[in-house]
Amino acid sequence: MFIELTDHLRCPAPHDESFLVLLPDGVENRQVRGGTLGCPVCNATYPIKDGVVHFGVVAPPAPLRPSVPPSVEGLAAFLGLSGPGGYVGMVGDVGALARELTAAVRGVHILALNASAGTEGAERVSLLESPSIPVKARQLRGVILGSGYGSDEKWIGEGIRVVLPGLRVVGAGPAPDRADLQVLAAADGWWVGVRR
Repeated sequence: MFIELTDHLRCPAPHDESFLVLLPDGVENRQVRGGTLGCPVCNATYPIKDGVVHFGVVAPPAPLRPSVPPSVEGLAAFLGLSGPGGYVGMVGDVGALARELTAAVRGVHILALNASAGTEGAERVSLLESPSIPVKARQLRGVILGSGYGSDEKWIGEGIRVVLPGLRVVGAGPAPDRADLQVLAAADGWWVGVRR
C-alpha cells in the first residue's frame, strides 16, 4: 500500500468518517509491506500483509451476466482524466488491469479493491480487500466497477460517494437510473456516468 494513501482511507464500519492511524512494520520505497491501520472512532484494527490492506472479507456480488472488460485504452477513455495526480478506484475483476492502466493514465495511483486472485500491486497500484470502498467521500478522480459491482446498487452508491463531483464512475452492467448520477453513455454491457 502506498503510504500517502493513508490520508484518504476511512474505516468501513458504519460511523462518521475519521482518519485512520497507520502503524507500519515494514516500508520499502514508500510502499507499506506490513503493519496495521487503526480506527480512533470504533477501535477496529485492520492488518496489512504483503502490501495488501485487509478491511474484511467480502463476497463479491454476482454479475447479472459476465462482462468482457474493454481494452485498457478504452477504460482510460471512459475515465476521461486530463493530467497526472490523484487516485482512481478499480473494484472487482477489473483490478487485474490496474498495472496496465497506470501506463495509460500517467501519474495516477490505482486502488485495486477486491481484485481477482493473483493480482499484484506495483509502485502505483495499492491492493485492498473490503466490504465497501474504504475511502473518504469525494477523494477519487474516478471509479471503475467490474462484473457484479457495476450492477449492484450498494457498490454504485459507494462509487458515487467517493468520486469527486463532476468526475466519472464506470460500471459493468445495465445503466443505472439514479438521481445522483448522470449517465453519459452505455453500450456493450458497460456504462459511464458523472456524479451530480
